[in-house]
Amino acid sequence: MITSIRLSEDLELRLLAASDAASLAAAYRRNREHLAPWDPARPEEFYTEPGQAERIAGLLAGYAAGTTLPLLITKAGVAIGAVTISDIVRGPFENGHLGYWIDAAEQGRGSMTRAVSAVIGLAFGTLGLHRLQAGTLLHNTGSQQVLANCGFQRIGVAEKYLRIQNRWQDNVLFQLVAPGD
Repeated sequence: MITSIRLSEDLELRLLAASDAASLAAAYRRNREHLAPWDPARPEEFYTEPGQAERIAGLLAGYAAGTTLPLLITKAGVAIGAVTISDIVRGPFENGHLGYWIDAAEQGRGSMTRAVSAVIGLAFGTLGLHRLQAGTLLHNTGSQQVLANCGFQRIGVAEKYLRIQNRWQDNVLFQLVAPGD
């Protein structure tokens, strides 16, 4: 069972809930320009409460199936970011993909490093994963610094890895293996 984790006096990391649709939609609208260079093209519906309600339902279905861990970062109860482990594969792989974003107003304060560190603990503890992997665009040095701060190792560059801003873009790939594995 995933419970909330206090990241600082005013920041909390917790499981995403259906009731977060309005707050999450507002956060995405507030950060639309900030996130645009790193995100895929989004339909207008994505920035609405109904669009987020549908998206959250899918993420929570993935959580129930054991393939996704969708977490929300809140400040005074307001959504300001998210950390998600997706594509969780069990068996001989025991792997998940890490993704995250933070409100423009929170950048540079260590908030995401604290959140990712907490999620690493959940991934290797509660979830029992062997490995986490993450990818960033080549020029996303802020995200690369978060991964480095959390102990991830760069493993290479994947050409034309993700379709961001309507074009296939290269990503730097990182991994973190559970201690002792």
